[in-house]
Parts: sequence; C-alpha cells; structure tokens
Amino acid sequence: MAISLVTTLLPNTFQPNGNQNHRTQSSGVSEDTVDLLDTVQVFDLNGNGIPISDLWEDRKAVIAFARHFGCVFCRKRADYLAAKKDVMDKSGVALVLIGPGSVEQAKTFAEQTKFKGEVYADPSHSSFEALRFVSGAATIFTPKAGLKLIQLYREGYRQDWKLSLEEDTVKRGGWQQGGILVAGPGKRNISYIHKDKEAGDDPEIEDILKACCS
Repeated sequence: MAISLVTTLLPNTFQPNGNQNHRTQSSGVSEDTVDLLDTVQVFDLNGNGIPISDLWEDRKAVIAFARHFGCVFCRKRADYLAAKKDVMDKSGVALVLIGPGSVEQAKTFAEQTKFKGEVYADPSHSSFEALRFVSGAATIFTPKAGLKLIQLYREGYRQDWKLSLEEDTVKRGGWQQGGILVAGPGKRNISYIHKDKEAGDDPEIEDILKACCS
C-alpha cells in the first residue's frame, strides 16, 4: 500500500468575518482531523492536562512531534528548531515539542537537551494518531536514515537507550514517526504541516520560518 506523505504550506484563507477559528482548511489538514485534534489532551511537565489545540488557540506556534523521548533524531530536531528560536521570538511565535510517552520521560528529555521551548507528553499517542503520522519498521531502516544516524553520532548526539527501552515505547515498537506543524492563532488555523516519511526526515528550516515568521 502506498503511503501518502505531506509537506504543505497552506494558503491563508479566512472566512469573511476574519475569525481565525473558522479558517477554511485545505487538503493538507482535513476538517475531521482538526475536529479530532480538539479532543486530544497532552500534559505539561507538571502533569497538567491541556487540550492540544489550546497550544495555538491564542498564539502562533511551531509544534514539533518527536518519534519518542529517547530518539537521537529528535534530539537533533530539538536543536535544529531551537537554533532559530530568536527568530520565532521576534515574531511572537512559540516553540513546542510533543513526544509520545510519559510526563517523566518528557521531564528527562527536557533536562537532558535543555530544550528552549515548551515540552509536552502525549501518553496515549492520540495526537500522532489524529494527524496520521506514519509508523512501522520500514520507516526506520532506510538508507537515508542510516546515513543520518552516522552523521549525528559523529556530531556527538546519542540515543538515550534507557528512555528508548521503557515499556510504553517498546510496546509500540518504537516505530512511530512525527512531524512539524505551524498553527494559530485560532484552533482551526493550521498553516503548515510536514509529516516525516522516515526517521530523521527534517524539513528545510527555511520552509518552517516562512510559514511561521514571514
């Protein structure tokens, strides 16, 4: 079965009343997906539950979805986005990272990486399922992912195997892929989506900055 993978910059289409909560979605993110996201809850580092769409209801945000909190590729993604946080700050854009796992795993990730943005846990993986991010062994063991893994180890990045081998991650196989959204302000205002097709599939940072800060 062919897998449909998307990197989309969506046009700025608003209803005549200008209310961003009623933005017309393009084929990049369906209305059903937006409705489903409104039911998804994530947890901050204090364990407080937050509807995921609240993260961009009153602001624009870049939301990165990590494969899991021990993932070496995700540590690189965190640094790659945080390196442009000054640009995001000047534009009033928040930087957020969400990982499938527990609050404790999220805390460990935040402590280890010193990530400059906000970190949230999605223990149920509901946001990943709502956005239909791909998963499977075939998305891990690819030539491109292998080459990037070697590059990251040469740069000094390391997988946290303790986090990677915790029960929740192992139970789901560790095959989950993530992506990146630019969304808000307004719950229905999703202007950009990138879905990773394999491990380490980061989009060009210029595309993200164009979506969030231009």
